[in-house]
Amino acid sequence: MFTQLLELATAPHGVDRFLELVRPTWAADDTRARVVAATRETPDVVTLTLRPGRGWARGRAGQHVRLGVEIDGRRHTRCFSLASSEHRTDGLVEVTVKANPDGIVSRHLVATAAPGLVVALGAPEGDFTLPATRPDRLVLVSGGSGITPVMALLRTLVDEGHDRPITFLHYARTPADVIYADELAALGRTHPQLDVHVVTTRGAGTGALTGRFCAAHLEAVVPDLGGAEAYACGPVGLVDAALAHWEQAGAIDRLHVERYSLVAAPSDGAGERASGEGSTGARTHFAGSDVTVTSVGTTLLEQAEAAGLTPAFGCRVGICRTCTRTKVSGRVRDVRSGTVSGSGEEPIQLCVSAPCHDVVVDL
Repeated sequence: MFTQLLELATAPHGVDRFLELVRPTWAADDTRARVVAATRETPDVVTLTLRPGRGWARGRAGQHVRLGVEIDGRRHTRCFSLASSEHRTDGLVEVTVKANPDGIVSRHLVATAAPGLVVALGAPEGDFTLPATRPDRLVLVSGGSGITPVMALLRTLVDEGHDRPITFLHYARTPADVIYADELAALGRTHPQLDVHVVTTRGAGTGALTGRFCAAHLEAVVPDLGGAEAYACGPVGLVDAALAHWEQAGAIDRLHVERYSLVAAPSDGAGERASGEGSTGARTHFAGSDVTVTSVGTTLLEQAEAAGLTPAFGCRVGICRTCTRTKVSGRVRDVRSGTVSGSGEEPIQLCVSAPCHDVVVDL
């Protein structure tokens, strides 16, 4: 009620516009954070050290946050994994951002982020986290910027004095592309229970292994998966290869994965495309905008953007739920799992939903 009264008193600009003038990290409608350090890890990767404002609840290692930044007068929000230990005591948190050639936010942050920048910071989300009872044996696998949440797990375990075996297998294109290279090397030297292997996929690296993740690499560093709990994060190819290996080993229930890009599931529906995308020719009506488009088999988010609409989105892979809207009628398929929805009204994520037939969406 108090905030509502303030909104009325400060109209038309709202409470946040005035709070920004006093202290930029204060806001009534969202939580903000100030960048206190911007460390260039590689030419296309920056680590932002953030001091969250009031009301932000610290998350668990392995979770992600929605980070919003103003670019040309418009706020853009994307998901980034927390990279810091959940036991950090100075009130700061870290996210590491790799510039995506097609990414507005990641390219902006890598190019321009500096101390003093204020960003919006959402609550931590996700279940790519360690169990409360730490495993006796851990295997960590990551590729490229997929190292970020895995590094948060490792830093947390190190802060806890975890003294049981951990094997860390990380993939990068070249030695120059290895994020946290110096820290990984130092941890490997100073923690005898930690076995670190950095593998390069393009040319010779510093270790004995080269090329992309495969069963032979895993067997070389972990001959017996035994009862090890495993975490894998990275590109689709790496995660799928890990899933296949753990499935074959009969240990799939001990593998936790996080993907950084979308993979489509095969369709099993009669008359629908085997690619896992939606049916072509279906009509999608965005009711709130009174716009109707003919489906070309892409997701609803892509269809909306192609029609000139600008729905909010974050991760584009079905993790953050920023793009959730209400489907009024019609059936859609989840392009990750192939699951087809009911025909009635329900919330759906635009980024991972493709129409099976004519649909109406509240957008």
